[in-house]
Amino acid sequence: MATAQVYLVTGGCGFIGKKIVELLSQQDYIKEVRVFDSGAREEEKIIPATTHVTVMKGDIRDYNLLLAAMRGVHVVIHTAAIVDYRNTVPFWEMKAVNVGGTENVLRACCVLNIPYVVYTSSIAAVGPNTLCEPMRRGNEDTKYSGEVELPYGKTKAMAEKLVFEANGKKLQKSMASLVKMSMGIEHKYLYNHKTWSGNGAWMHVLAARHLQLKPDLLAGQVYYCYDDTPRRGFLVTHQLLSSVDPSIRLGSRIPYWKMWLIIHLHRIIKALLYPFWKPQPFLNLPLLNTIVTTFSYETDKAFRHFGYKPLFTWQESKQRTVQWLKAAAGNVSCPHLHQKEN
Repeated sequence: MATAQVYLVTGGCGFIGKKIVELLSQQDYIKEVRVFDSGAREEEKIIPATTHVTVMKGDIRDYNLLLAAMRGVHVVIHTAAIVDYRNTVPFWEMKAVNVGGTENVLRACCVLNIPYVVYTSSIAAVGPNTLCEPMRRGNEDTKYSGEVELPYGKTKAMAEKLVFEANGKKLQKSMASLVKMSMGIEHKYLYNHKTWSGNGAWMHVLAARHLQLKPDLLAGQVYYCYDDTPRRGFLVTHQLLSSVDPSIRLGSRIPYWKMWLIIHLHRIIKALLYPFWKPQPFLNLPLLNTIVTTFSYETDKAFRHFGYKPLFTWQESKQRTVQWLKAAAGNVSCPHLHQKEN
């Protein structure tokens, strides 16, 4: 394996992508990290960086531009996607980016003979399904079937299928490794970027490295991303917010039927007032069904296959995030507030 590696990260200016680029740029076996992102700016800088970082602005749907950016690359980490749980983006547009963009990445890899791809998916590609069947303490081998509930999840499942089908295609070496992120990476914008996102990004870095070292073991595999963040999201949020304001208390639960009624009333009002008023819903039925469906997993597969351990503990994460929230609440300048979301 060559010691002077060139990596390309699609969506490298986004929430998880930016942290991946930062960590890659600190690895001594990498000579260049390329960032391909539709929201990239010429002045974009990855800090700190000991490796050369090249930032390229481009749409993942533009195959020719993507192909040019991928020339001379050894490894591709594909994180670029439209993340939309509230159905604010038309399905055709989300599919064009999430599925069509993935198809372009894989096609370019075959043309350029790039043998290693790590793909960022989502637990939403697994479920919950439209029947709201639960999954309790599952892992990467747990069987779960049925049509995915969320439109976003549908596009990620379609892209996953492309990645699996591309594994080994037209190449001497195995081509693709699938890193499946837990549902929550897209919801954790509240949390400090150097905590949970750092752990998720670190798993990408390790998976990409060991995919080259142990392709027979890693190629075509699924890895759920994990750390020691408490599993109950509302309790995590309460711990964080109450650390900023001790007066915050847990409230009572809202019955499902009330939320169902609010969602449908909003749809009726929106239809009556369209096109004069176009309010964005804070919740929709697929997302509500996802929230109320038990969907949990436990895994150590990443540790067993390539020695993954979280870089940050929950206590470190909590402390950093509380500082970030206090700075935001006090309108104090904080470097973490200016990081770009994807």
